[in-house]
Amino acid sequence: MTTVRLSRGLCAVVGEVVRGSHATLDSLFQASGAPGPPPSLSHPSKWKEWLFRAGQDPSVDSLSVLGNILEEFMDVAPQENSEGFSEWKANRDRVVKTLEESGFRYYRGGRVLPTGQKPEETFLPSANSTAPSPEKPTKIGDLLETLLKGLRRAMHPLTHRRKGAQALSFSMEYDVQDLLHALLRPWVADIRPEEFTPSYAGSSTRMDFLLPKYKLVIELKFVRDGNHARKIGDELIVDIDHYRRHPDCNELWCVVFDQDHLLPNAEGLKSDLEGARTTKDGTINIRIFVL
Repeated sequence: MTTVRLSRGLCAVVGEVVRGSHATLDSLFQASGAPGPPPSLSHPSKWKEWLFRAGQDPSVDSLSVLGNILEEFMDVAPQENSEGFSEWKANRDRVVKTLEESGFRYYRGGRVLPTGQKPEETFLPSANSTAPSPEKPTKIGDLLETLLKGLRRAMHPLTHRRKGAQALSFSMEYDVQDLLHALLRPWVADIRPEEFTPSYAGSSTRMDFLLPKYKLVIELKFVRDGNHARKIGDELIVDIDHYRRHPDCNELWCVVFDQDHLLPNAEGLKSDLEGARTTKDGTINIRIFVL
């Protein structure tokens, strides 16, 4: 484990340049390996403090956490003629300078290393290395949480491919569903996409993914625009009423992919819908993930 103290100045700069709602950045920091629950602070103090904790925790690879958090910001540039390009470049240069002042250097792909250390060294352990391998999830909930929270990071090498290879885009709901399906297949033998629910209020709907062995359904919503963002909660409420009637659905995991940060109140959406919901049709446990 490479626990390196991260200065408060460095953490402050990172906290100022990363953008997104609390729910979006909570997911990013958790998927990046930041320790413990999120601090109860406002932007950007929350991200500064959370990152600083990573450099104090002996069980955390703090440089890995830092690199994972910075990867998308550092590697994905806005269009050069866009309104936000100049600001992004200035912030990126600021991060590079602050890293150098702290004795670090950023390498593409989310790698932050001490100055003078080559990136290849992090991927070429010696034959007698005793570094532990990542633990494999043993419960379906642990697996799904890892895959869902890491979904955006899984997109990165597909949208930023090697020279000459066509980059993939994730511009519609089916794109994200297909990626999630591919990530699930090595782990779950029986995945039933687009199975219909029993009729409710004169209509039925199709589930995105039913995992019958675990009596669990995954529903993915892709936020298309601001108007759709305001309707997501109502759509999920209708879906919940449908899914509750299915005999193989005891749990519903709702994934809201909000790449443009259009949801007006992601935390409110989670607090309103998460938990057990019971009617005469049965009980269903709801999890909400906003990416």
